[in-house]
Amino acid sequence: MREFDILIRGGLLADGQGGPLQRADIGIADGRIAAVDLGGTPDGTTQAKEVVDAKGAVVAPGFIDIHTHYDGQAMWDSQLNSSSWHGVTTAVMGNCGVGFAPVRVPDRQRLIELMEGVEDIPGVALHEGLDWAWESFGDYLQAVERRPHDMDIGAQLPHGALRVYVMGERAARLEPANDNDVAQMRELASEAMRAGALGFSTSRSINHKSVKGEPTPSLRASEAELTGIAMGLADAGHGVLQLLSDFNVPSPEEEFAMLRRVVEKSGRPLSFSLAQNNSKPDGWRVLLDLLNKAVDDGLPMRAQVAPRAIGVLMGLQASRNPFWAVPEVAALGELSLAERWRTMKAPAFRAQVLEAFAALPEKRQYNFGRLFPLSDPPNYEPPLHTSIAAQAERRGMRAAELAYDLLLEDEGRALYYETFANYHAGDLRVCREMIAAQNSLIGLGDGGAHVGMICDSSFPTFLLSHWSRECGRADGFDLSWLIKRQTKDAADFIGLHDRGVIAPGMKADVNILDVEKLGMPAPRMKLDLPAGGKRLLQGASGYRATIVSGQITQWRGEATGKLPGRLLFGPQRQLA
Repeated sequence: MREFDILIRGGLLADGQGGPLQRADIGIADGRIAAVDLGGTPDGTTQAKEVVDAKGAVVAPGFIDIHTHYDGQAMWDSQLNSSSWHGVTTAVMGNCGVGFAPVRVPDRQRLIELMEGVEDIPGVALHEGLDWAWESFGDYLQAVERRPHDMDIGAQLPHGALRVYVMGERAARLEPANDNDVAQMRELASEAMRAGALGFSTSRSINHKSVKGEPTPSLRASEAELTGIAMGLADAGHGVLQLLSDFNVPSPEEEFAMLRRVVEKSGRPLSFSLAQNNSKPDGWRVLLDLLNKAVDDGLPMRAQVAPRAIGVLMGLQASRNPFWAVPEVAALGELSLAERWRTMKAPAFRAQVLEAFAALPEKRQYNFGRLFPLSDPPNYEPPLHTSIAAQAERRGMRAAELAYDLLLEDEGRALYYETFANYHAGDLRVCREMIAAQNSLIGLGDGGAHVGMICDSSFPTFLLSHWSRECGRADGFDLSWLIKRQTKDAADFIGLHDRGVIAPGMKADVNILDVEKLGMPAPRMKLDLPAGGKRLLQGASGYRATIVSGQITQWRGEATGKLPGRLLFGPQRQLA
């Protein structure tokens, strides 16, 4: 008789490999998948400490989110919400070149300012929540490991911190690295990989600035510098490269050609962020064509894509609202929400703000044709005729007037959704193309970051509930294939070969999904970060259970209190 810790009985198995759903019973023992019995286990042949009824549900591997920013939150929080609520059992942090190691004492403030500016994580929360019990990247990993978590975490070496550590003020001034600098960065990158880093990340975007407006230190790093760091990963024998670039200096083709050369020389896999720019709606296709050619030539390169439009949430509680550039509104920032709401309700104040807004330069005003009231549950594919501009035109009023009035709904808790990428046509057709692209990976959810204006850690739930045929999308994808995209495909690229598939010997990370109930409410603002910092959180529905390393961490939408998550020290080999 077989003995299991958990027996998941009667569910439809989506094993992570993209094949048809099959009824199966799954036995878990000692944190691993011990048995997968297709068609079910005859009664009397098994014994289990706990039996989970999965009838009517889909049983899938735990989701792997390769693009998060829990670098700070992981230090003070054991439950990595909102990701925990959306079936994520492994999160990779340290993306976009921002993080907190390696670091010298005088540079701690600079790294906080960079994280606050680039990723909208309150500086007061970081000051309160980080104990800075580290200098090297390996020391930082040990500090993260000391706190148990509800999911596994992998970390990447951030270019911003590395460059400042080696070059000091010269890094902040965007000076080119000399040969000695590059040699030091190569050695430190190799050391970080050997200490357990999963890879290295960098940003080449002018939009990434510190809270003081200073560009990210890695903005203009040379090809020689990037190649040197990539060779540090090659020296260690593992590690992926993650990059965000504007792809406009000097041109998309030349920037991509440089990345190709870095990958060709180092042999290390590279992923980059891919999205549709509304000002150049076909630019992403150029990059995808270049990517496909590189992969055809044998290079391990991928594009990270989002399953929905990339946008921001705005409101009185959020980091910004359409009237934040009006001095009278900005002056209310230190007041409580109730005080701001009462002040802005006054007719005289309303008139004053609208007059000042109309006088702003055009570039500081909002495109109300891309601004939508956020419903509950949220509609992440809002028709253009529901925009603030379209609604105002039908009502015979100025768009700014309607935006102001809607801002005050729900006692100031109302939120707007502004789309700035992947929504040029007013729908998600380009997202569908990106998801279907052979050389793309699902990413860009940014869990733990942009906490005052973005809540995209719900991407895994959205991917399945919006894009699967089983959830009613006529032009959608097979649910089992979408699950593969969020599990095995992500695991294989990052080098986590012990998870992403439900098969005997693999790590027992599992989601049990009531597919017809998958969804999410609108995000809500909470003041629960250290020092009272605010963050948007978004729950999920349709998760009967989430299991990490053979322990149930979420049960019907509630945390069980179990914290089996561990820090990943480097890539993981398939379990025997």
